[in-house]
Amino acid sequence: MAFTALEEILKVCEEREVSFPEAIIQEDMRDRAVSREVTLRQMEDMWGAMYEASQSYEANRRSDSGLIGGAGGQMEAYVKEGRSLCGERMGRVMAGALQMGESNACMKRIVAAPTAGACGVLPAVLVPLYQEGRISRKQVIEALFVAAGIGQVIASRAFISGAAGGCQAEIGSASAMAAGALVCVSGGTGGQMVTAAAISLKNLLGLVCDPVAGLVEVPCVKRNVIGAVNAMAAADMALAGIDSRIPPDQVIDAMKEVGEAMHVSLRETGVGGLAGTKAGREIFQQLSKKESAQP
Repeated sequence: MAFTALEEILKVCEEREVSFPEAIIQEDMRDRAVSREVTLRQMEDMWGAMYEASQSYEANRRSDSGLIGGAGGQMEAYVKEGRSLCGERMGRVMAGALQMGESNACMKRIVAAPTAGACGVLPAVLVPLYQEGRISRKQVIEALFVAAGIGQVIASRAFISGAAGGCQAEIGSASAMAAGALVCVSGGTGGQMVTAAAISLKNLLGLVCDPVAGLVEVPCVKRNVIGAVNAMAAADMALAGIDSRIPPDQVIDAMKEVGEAMHVSLRETGVGGLAGTKAGREIFQQLSKKESAQP
């Protein structure tokens, strides 16, 4: 897709009198020179893989490092017991985000959305609604096109990689994409979709990328939960009519500026932040010894 601004997408929607997801579909067809059938089928396949991944979680699996595994099962059990302070629906979202993040760490098949490290955010907010019958498959596919359009603009104006701009570029982008998708399935306007994305991204502005031992496990998996919960809050605010004082495209530009100013130790190098704490360094040393001891 060739969109470089969210405002540009809204302008196309107005000029062509089409919905936000339809504008993304048409642009994808034009940009890749493919038919509508191909575009829709590929997104259908993407949703199929995402949904399958959400259903194939194994609570007994652990990552090779031993740092990750089981938390998604713990959260799911906690929610089923009716103990969640956030309520059942939010609890399911949190469990789903943990489970997808852990599946990624355990090398299971996931869908990068927009990256592998942020793979849990988008399915966490959409899968429960789909399973509850609150949204149809068609609505899900449209929402994924909205998410794709938002993600593509962020990638073109700034970045979606933690190495380039910190975790704000990964979890922040995923949360913005999920917020727009939620507004879409809730019947909101294109303006509300980009507003939700802006609010979501603003809330995570400056989030550093500090993977302990250089692995996409700690704190990455739990940050998927924060991205998903943040997306729901941002979507609700936008649907309530609350606006972003800073235009969405300028929020993305600010994220780029912050990311470029971020010290290299906080951009996926596994040096600063949580990775640089005493516990973080100890984990790194333990795993290094374990690796060197292997034949």
